[in-house]
Amino acid sequence: MGAASRIERARELDEDAVFRDDAGALAEADRELDAVEADLALARGRIAHGRYLRDREEGPEELPLFRRAAELRRSLGDARGEAEAVFWLGTYHQVVRGDHDAAVPLLERSYELAVAAGDGLTASYAARHLGIAAHVAGRLGVARERLEESTRLRREAGFLAGVAANLVGLVHVAVDEGRLGDAAALAGEAAALAEESGARAVLRQVEEARARLSP
Repeated sequence: MGAASRIERARELDEDAVFRDDAGALAEADRELDAVEADLALARGRIAHGRYLRDREEGPEELPLFRRAAELRRSLGDARGEAEAVFWLGTYHQVVRGDHDAAVPLLERSYELAVAAGDGLTASYAARHLGIAAHVAGRLGVARERLEESTRLRREAGFLAGVAANLVGLVHVAVDEGRLGDAAALAGEAAALAEESGARAVLRQVEEARARLSP
């Protein structure tokens, strides 16, 4: 149900409470509006994060928005939605704050919720960022396993740009493991998928990764 439908439903429930003396109508209306608020908070938080990636200046609204989205979706019993919101909380701590210790438990929770809810795409995002955290910590085997799992999930979802981005991560892992032949092959596949999906930002990442292959 979209935001407009939920708001209209809340209006109808308010009328039920006022004119039909429906005792549970107002609580149900609150739930409808909480769902709208959760969606809006998450959307605004993602936009704030996008601005951070562009400008590298942290906006004060990003963390409170993601927290609010997670709280509301948890209160609504929306495990799938909570997984998404908790992922973005983890990403905030990892990307904006560089705090992997704070990020990893959130990313693990997001992954667990997403898998339980059958949300392969959110699970792929959480697995990817857990792989990044493992790579930063020097746990190359774990990083490779997480990125490969995320790549599998993204292939299943048809998310080619996301597959290409993960392959770039696997290039860096392969280089650090001394597997330069594998790294070159992964870079070639990443470039082809990025080109096919129009992911220009990933193409730039491929070129940066390829620079590590040159002596």
